[in-house]
Parts: sequence; C-alpha cells; structure tokens
Amino acid sequence: MLKIHSEPSKPSLPHQGPAILALGFRPFFSVAGLAAVILLGIWLVAWSGQLSLPAYYGFIGWHSHEMLFGYTPAIIAGFLLTAVRNWTGITPPIGRPLAGLVALWLAGRTAPLLYGIVPEMVIAITDLVFLPAIALAIKPALWQGKQKVNRIFVPLLLVMAVANLLVHLQALGLSNSAAQGNDMMLYLIVFLIVMIGGRVLPFFTQAVIPGHKAVSRQPVEMTATISLGALALVQPLYPEPWLIAILAAISAIAQLVRLAGWHHPQVWRSPILWVLYSGFCWIIIGLVLTAVAPTGVASANLANLAKHALTVGGVGVLTLGMIARVSLGHTGRPIQPGKLMGIAFILLNLAALCRVFGPLLLPYLYTLWIDVSGGLWILCFLVFCAIYLPILWRPRVDGAPG
Repeated sequence: MLKIHSEPSKPSLPHQGPAILALGFRPFFSVAGLAAVILLGIWLVAWSGQLSLPAYYGFIGWHSHEMLFGYTPAIIAGFLLTAVRNWTGITPPIGRPLAGLVALWLAGRTAPLLYGIVPEMVIAITDLVFLPAIALAIKPALWQGKQKVNRIFVPLLLVMAVANLLVHLQALGLSNSAAQGNDMMLYLIVFLIVMIGGRVLPFFTQAVIPGHKAVSRQPVEMTATISLGALALVQPLYPEPWLIAILAAISAIAQLVRLAGWHHPQVWRSPILWVLYSGFCWIIIGLVLTAVAPTGVASANLANLAKHALTVGGVGVLTLGMIARVSLGHTGRPIQPGKLMGIAFILLNLAALCRVFGPLLLPYLYTLWIDVSGGLWILCFLVFCAIYLPILWRPRVDGAPG
C-alpha cells in the first residue's frame, strides 16, 4: 500500500478562538459522532413507518447517501485536516475557514430535508461542493510538502465527489446511476481506510508491543492497492457481478495476508488496538461475502449483507477506533480509552454481527436484526459523544496549540 510520510513541523501561530476550531478533527469528529446518532435514529423511525423521509434521494437512498456521503466524509475531513499538519508541518484551515467547511457539511445534510421548498439543483450543488472544498483546503499544504505521495488524497476526494455526482444525477432525474455512485463511494472509502490502515496498524502495534516487528510485503501491498482501486472503478464503468467477485476475492486474500503480517497475539489485550484489528477483519469479511454473493450461496440478499459488513463493521468500527485514538492523542491525553469506551467498541462489533449474520441465521427476524443493530450503533455513538464531546470542545490539557 502507499506509504504516508511525515515531515518536521513548521512553527505556526496558536489559535486564538474557541478550542472547537483549533484543528480540523475537533468540529468534524464532533458532528460525525452526533450525525451517527441522529441519522441512524431518523432512519430507524422511518424504517418503522412512523416518519416519511424527503423524496429527493428516495427512502433507501437517503439512508445510503447520508452514511456514505455524510457521516463518513466528516470523519475523512477531520482526519485529513489534522493529519496534513503532521505530514507536512503546515497547519491547514483553522478558525473561521474551518467553521466555513463545517457549515458546508451541515448545509449538505439540511438541504435535502427542505425538498419541495428548496430547488432540486440547489440541493445538489449544496451537497456536491463539500468534498472538493476539503480537497482545496488540504492542497496548499500537501503541495508545499516534500513527500509527493501524500498528494493522492486530493484526487481521491475529487473522485469521491464524482461518485456523489452520480447519486445526484439520479435524484435530479437525469440518469439511473445512484447505485453505481453509492457502490463506487463505498469502495473508495474502503480503499482510503486500508491505505491509511497499512500505515497506522503496524506502527501502532509496534509502538504498543515491545520488540514486535510488523511484516510488509511489497507484492501484497500492490495487489491490495490495485484490486481495491479497480473495485471502485468498475462500479460505474462495468459493474459485472463476476468481475466484482474476482476483484473482491483477490482483495480479501491480499488484506488477510497484510493483516497477518502486522498481527501479534497481544493486540487483543489493548482496546485501542483490537478495535482497529476487528474493523479490518470486517473489511475482509465484507470482501469475502462480496466475492461469494454472485453464486447465490446462503442468501439471495448476500450482496446487501456484504455491504453492511463493509459499512457497519469495517467503516463503522475502524472510524470509531480511529477517532477515539486521534481525539485523545491530539488533545494531549494518554491514548488509553476508558472501560466505557471499550464497551462501546464491543457494542459496535455486536451491531455488525447482528446486521450481517443475524439475517443469514434467522432471516424471518430480518426487521428485528435491523432494529437491534441500529440500536446498538446509536448506543455506542452516544457513549462516544458523552465522553469525547467535552474533550473535543476544550483546549489541549498540555497547553500546546491544536
């Protein structure tokens, strides 16, 4: 996988305003945590038939879009607006410019709810501008940095914006491309996660377990990169089930070999490590189910369950683990989440188990499995909000900027 390099820090003026706008992870991890609760809460009420969702995206479309293009881009924005300072030594937008980016994200979540009042084209543009705006926000720092490989995130964000455009084109009645756009975004997110995971998981493991040396094999890294990138591209260009199955199988094997090279048995003793490893395992499970889905084995609904293994398990568990770690480290606190957060990590893995394997084992309880999974998701993010929002909104405990 591509390696993400850091450079020596360059002096920067301390932020003089509220702590919430001192660095990108603070507001974006905050709104992502709240969105995880609110968006799933709205969806569960709508799923029960007690609420009508706006017709712009459609019933299922709203849920898919808001998790893929709402919750997850908030995490991505918070991570990148924080990480580029470590990678380049240059501080990205903070203060009012950062508040403007958060306002763009909030506008994208609000506009579809005003469908029928706000013109459809305005809804589309409002949502579409966010990902390019984040790309423009990190570009100056990345282009001033000496490590050119880090610049990949700018085109990656722009390709994600193209995936979002495919969804909006269908909402505007101009195409039938929403499914391809959602699938394209899903695999781009997985690509981003495993790319960053290839850097942080072996590094974190070696930092926590003395004497452990993670193994990385270049042919495996290249195979993992190419297969996942191809999965994202075939969705809008040539979404043939047999091709998707082959690419998913190759990627699953490559990811499993990578994970085996980083792994040490002691990772399961550290919550901040095992949550990341369990999330990576869900990525592998999702890819395996994606590969098996076209065969019709086990369930005709296997493709949908595979996507939820990737989203609830892979994206959900990994992002929760990462934002928990980053929020502690970048506020000057020991990187040791408390017992309650460890329980939240378990609950989210249980949510993924219910959502993916519950319908396989007891399909006649399908609605119950969705309700239980969604409830567990909401509960674990309520725990995150209760613990971490005060941390994110207060200055660093060591007095350092950021």
